[in-house]
Order: sequence, then structure tokens, then C-alpha cells
Amino acid sequence: MRLLITGMGGELGTRVAQLLENDREVTELAGLDVDPPRRRLRRAEFHRINPRDRTRSVAFVRAFDPDVVVHLGIYEPNARTGPRSAAERTRAGSVSVLGAAAECPSLQSIVVRSGIEVYGRRRGCATVPAEDVPRDPTSPFGESLAEAEDIAVSAGWAADVPVTLLRMAPVLGPHVPSPLGRYLRMAPVVPISAFADPTFSLLHQEDAVAAVVAAATSTPYDGALNVVGSGAVTAFQAVRLGGRVPLPILGPELRLIRPVAELLGSPVPPHVLELLHRGRTADGTLATEVLRVAPRSTVAVVKDLYEWATVTHIRAAEAA
Repeated sequence: MRLLITGMGGELGTRVAQLLENDREVTELAGLDVDPPRRRLRRAEFHRINPRDRTRSVAFVRAFDPDVVVHLGIYEPNARTGPRSAAERTRAGSVSVLGAAAECPSLQSIVVRSGIEVYGRRRGCATVPAEDVPRDPTSPFGESLAEAEDIAVSAGWAADVPVTLLRMAPVLGPHVPSPLGRYLRMAPVVPISAFADPTFSLLHQEDAVAAVVAAATSTPYDGALNVVGSGAVTAFQAVRLGGRVPLPILGPELRLIRPVAELLGSPVPPHVLELLHRGRTADGTLATEVLRVAPRSTVAVVKDLYEWATVTHIRAAEAA
């Protein structure tokens, strides 16, 4: 198959490309992103194209004529770029790439990286939503993800191909740029709410990659799948697992946590504040059955987040 990856320059996109390079069924592998991959790729063809450059994006997709499109060009606010740029890149890349893919004669399926932020955390909403719960995003990032899903579904209808929407829990890992990850790794103290300490679920970066590869190479699934690590933690538990000191914030914590975190060097966008104040989990049973990928526990994700390899300095004489 000919497989196209958007967002190939990101951590997830690069790892997905590395695994797909080893798949003999993938005869041609190409990708695009605003930044180049930071790992070695042997046979994948990378094109450095800004998602907002519609002309180049459309021309590249039409020329490649993919069988499968893996759309990982979803930009989280304060991860690789600022909130405004993230929303613009996500919207522009989704419209140009998926719109062009819908016109490709060889297209067979579309896989989209989304997130459980699309369910929102409005009062009275389902605390552990399954895929049949209606979307109701209550943060800018959730709205951006819902818009990308709509664009993908429209492209699938136009091309009459299945669209797999991978609604992932927040993806964390030692090397993943994430505002939540940076927040939890602040040292020596991490500001948390003194009144609310709800639970949230996470997804390890390698489990996210495994889910994407499974969705792209197995029998196409048409619909949404919640990809979530088992179990959940609270902010207090996560901070203590990392050996940090929780700093309870009194008063209107949503207004106070953000400036305190930014002062300590970790911007906290609205969807992360929402997670800290209202929690965020989802039912991932269906995704485990369909993709046959069993993500590790949320506690294991937190522990791995705080693990840093030690640095051993080797002098030239010892190396020789």
C-alpha cells in the first residue's frame, strides 16, 4: 500500500513512520509537516510543507495518490506551538490534505488522531464516556479536534471510504511535547487545586503509536475509538509519584494556577486546566477489542514520564 502521514515531524508521526517502514505491505511511505523528523528514517519520504500552504499540500497529496492517509497533523496548544498557531495549522492541514485525499482514486481509508477532549466536561456530562456519547467540547482544543473529525468524516463520505477516529487520552512520555507533561514535571513544587482533585486517564506515547499503526494496517474501522490507558490518577497522586511537592492553591484556583504555572515556566492552556479541575477519562474497551492494543496503565505512564536517563560523561582516553 501507499501510505501518507501528516504530522510526520512530531514525536508520534516519526515513531509511526519508523514502525511502518518495517511493514512489507507498505510499499511507499511519505509524509509532510512544518518541522522535519528528529529520528532517522530509512525509506520514508519526508516533505517539509507548512500546513497553511494549501497549494503545496494539495499538489503533494494528489501526486502521491495514497491508499491510506494517517492524519496526525493535529497541533495541541502550547505543545509544539502557541494556541492560535496550533488551531490554524490543525484546521488548514485538515482541510487541504483530507480534501485532496478525497479526490485521490486510490484512497481506501483514513485514520485521524483525535482526543477525548471532544466529549467536554460540562456539568452533568458522562464522567466515563463511551464512543456513543455525543460530542460536546468545552475547550478550544476540544473544538479544534471536533472540527478535524468533521472534516475527516466529510472527506470519507465524499470518497466513500471508512474513517477511523482515534480519540486518545492525553498522550504523555519523556520525549513528547505536552503542556500537561511539562506541568507535572515542574520542580520542586507543582500548583494544584486545594478544593478539586478529580481523576484523569493518560496514554503512553508508544501505546498511541501502536494504536495508530494497528488502525492503519488492519481491516479499516469506520467510526470513533477511545484509546485510553487503564485506571486513573489525580493531580496530587501524579505529583507525588514524581517526587514533587504539591502546592495547594486557595481561592479561585482556575485563575491562580495558570499564572503560577507560567511563572514557573509551564504555560497551562484551557483544556489542561479543565482536566485539572473537572477530570478527564473515557471508556476504552471497544478500541482494545478492535485494535487489539492494550495500553499500559495511567500510573505506569506517570512513572515513565518522570524517568530520566542518567548522563555518563566519558573522557576521550577512556573511550579510546
